[in-house]
Amino acid sequence: MQRRVLGLAVAVLTVAGAAGCGSSSAETGGSSSDGGKTTEVKVGIIPIVDVAPLYLGKEKGFFSSRGIDLKMEPAQGGAAIIPGVVSGQFQFGFSNVTSLMLAQTKGVPIRSVVNGAASTGDVDNDISGVAVKKDSSIKSAKDLAGRTVAVNTLQNIGDTTVREVVREDGGDPSKVKFVEMPFDQMPAALDGGQVDAAWMGEPALTIAKGQGARVVAAPFAETDPKLTIATYFASTQLTQEKPDLVKKFTEAVTESLKYASAHPDEARRTVTSYTKIDGEVLKNLTLPTWPAAYDMASLEKLAGLGEQDGIFGGKKPDLDTLFS
Repeated sequence: MQRRVLGLAVAVLTVAGAAGCGSSSAETGGSSSDGGKTTEVKVGIIPIVDVAPLYLGKEKGFFSSRGIDLKMEPAQGGAAIIPGVVSGQFQFGFSNVTSLMLAQTKGVPIRSVVNGAASTGDVDNDISGVAVKKDSSIKSAKDLAGRTVAVNTLQNIGDTTVREVVREDGGDPSKVKFVEMPFDQMPAALDGGQVDAAWMGEPALTIAKGQGARVVAAPFAETDPKLTIATYFASTQLTQEKPDLVKKFTEAVTESLKYASAHPDEARRTVTSYTKIDGEVLKNLTLPTWPAAYDMASLEKLAGLGEQDGIFGGKKPDLDTLFS
């Protein structure tokens, strides 16, 4: 596992070196409300409910009014998006915060620029959960020890928080076997017996429950009820070379987060624009909270858990620099 993490870091750093001072956005002939040129901005995202404010904000004109022609490009997880941001393939990316911390400890030049999503804090109704088949012998988190659990990306916020709930329930987190799998494949894999359990985000979690799956743990809410889950980030090169673009993007995302929080029904509807879900799933899925600011206490806790599990290779994330 450690070899895989180091390999990822080397790949990202190699891409960063190759990127050099390459172009990080494209000017188009359009115009914004302030009369300036429109800049095409690509954002690497994960197609889950957490990013609904981004799509809603684009629909409401929060980005175009600031001269940003926003393009969303899907990826499997934050670990896949980070190299794209560093290379300039994406100007910004959406990632779970543990992946950002891991990348920083490996020397990857990135910086979070604005909040993304947070837990609901409700262990009975959160945006992620560990699900098992209805007839599974797994009754609680400690029973995951010795079992195979699917996560969307290894060495990220999923396996970190799953280990924590196993530990807190009296199980041995080192005995959980994690396998990588896209969220949208998890309900079928669980139902077909390919894995013993799956840590899923929405809408995959609601789909699995509709197939009879049981939720045995809510890692986010159980780890910290105010858990900051994911943020939008950029390369440090972009933040230094194009601070005005970063400022406009940050302002537009913040406005989008606030609007989505105030209009949850519109945010819920927006999910259908980038996921294939039916009306029943849409009605039942749980939305995250979208605070405009990070919860630093929860980020410190996640950093501590990552250190405890050894995923940072003995280094400590500099949270003040990464999330300033």
